[in-house]
Formats: sequence, structure tokens, C-alpha cells
Amino acid sequence: MGFGAGRKRTGGSGDPEGGAGLVTPLVLEQNNFEEPVALQEMDTSNGVLLPFYDPDSSIVYLCGKGDSSIRYFEITDEPPFVHYLNTFSSKEPQRGMGFMPKRGLDVSKCEIARFFKLHERKCEPIIMTVPRKSDLFQDDLYPDTPGPEPALEADEWLSGQDAEPVLISLRDGYVPPKHRELRVTKRNILDARPPSGPRRSQSASDAPLSQHTLETLLEEIKALREQVQAQEQRITALENMLCELVDGTD
Repeated sequence: MGFGAGRKRTGGSGDPEGGAGLVTPLVLEQNNFEEPVALQEMDTSNGVLLPFYDPDSSIVYLCGKGDSSIRYFEITDEPPFVHYLNTFSSKEPQRGMGFMPKRGLDVSKCEIARFFKLHERKCEPIIMTVPRKSDLFQDDLYPDTPGPEPALEADEWLSGQDAEPVLISLRDGYVPPKHRELRVTKRNILDARPPSGPRRSQSASDAPLSQHTLETLLEEIKALREQVQAQEQRITALENMLCELVDGTD
């Protein structure tokens, strides 16, 4: 069963098209959108209707843009399907409305809904609570609700798979995990990048050495090695002469 909102035209001079807009919420069958199951006439308004549905309590909240009230109804599977509960009214009209997920509510105060009403210069929280004095956890108000963990990965959903949401309990309130594991199903293309560092242009030393160049380098290395050995012999001879002179002086 789904929920929608329609608008009828009624005669009157307030509407440029010949009538004022009659806000008409309607309940539709999931597989049949031709005829509504239930129809509830509210009031005349030209603003956009913003519906928020809580599947845990089967309550739909209706907030009209430019309106100053929030009406809420209970949706059931038996006729008449739509049951009016109450209306929250305030002085200032809302420019927009946000809805807090169930895991963000304060279960110790029997809070069942929290709205964020957008004004011209501020955002006002509006809290809906059930008047109960018991300090115990209210199981009927807080059944297991969808948590932040996804039931499917993006690749699985794109491939056509479906799964029920991962539910969490609010008995002790929602505590976000400290460390959330990040799962990567595809190889990251950044892993194949070369290590970061100063880029250097390709020079002649990067090219493969020819046979002639290699022989020349080997000859130079051999000559340097012989020169080092000759210098070591000369240094050894000078040290011996110095020792003899020192011994003769003594």
C-alpha cells in the first residue's frame, strides 16, 4: 500500500486558474494506481505537500510548504485505512521540512519523530513524543528499525539483486560503530600508479648501453682501480720512510 497527494480544483477567485487548490491525500494499492483505496480532504492550499512516512508506527506526517501545521494520520490495512490523529500548529510558516531517521531519536523520552522546520534565518527542531511515564523501554514504539549498514553493495544492486534492510535494535539507543570496515569489491585503478615523487625527464642514461660504450666504461674502471692501487703503494712507502726518520731522530 502506498501513499500519495493530489489536488482538486474548486471554484473561487483566489486561484488564477479559476479555483483554489484542495489538498487531497490518498492511499493507493501497491500494484494499482488507478483508483485510490482511501481519500482524505484536508484544506485549500497552493503550497507543495511534503509527506513523511514512518513504517515502524504506520504514521504519515503531512507538512505543507508555506503552511504552519503538521497533520499526522495512522495508516491501517482495514477500512477506512486512514485515521486522523492530531495536528501540530505553530505561528510561523515553514519554508521546508526535514525528518530525522529513527535511530537518531531519544528512546528514553518516548520520542517517535523529530522534524527540522526551516525558517528564513534558522532551523527549528520539532519533537513528537508519546506521553508515557514508564522508564522502561517501549517495545511497541521502537521495533527493530533499518540501520546505517547497507544490505547490498552498489554492484550487487546494479546487477538486479534485492535484499531486506539490515535492522538494528534501539533498546539501548543507537551507538555508532567506532571503526567501520570499508569493503572494496573492485580493484582500485590508483594502485597501478607509479610512486609519487619528483618527475625526471628521460635522458641518455636511461637508454640501453651499446657494446662499445660498455667496453669503454670497463676500461675506465680498470684504469681507476690500477691508479688507486698505485696510490696505496705510494702512501705505504711514504709511511715507511716517515717511520724510519722518526726512529733515527729518537
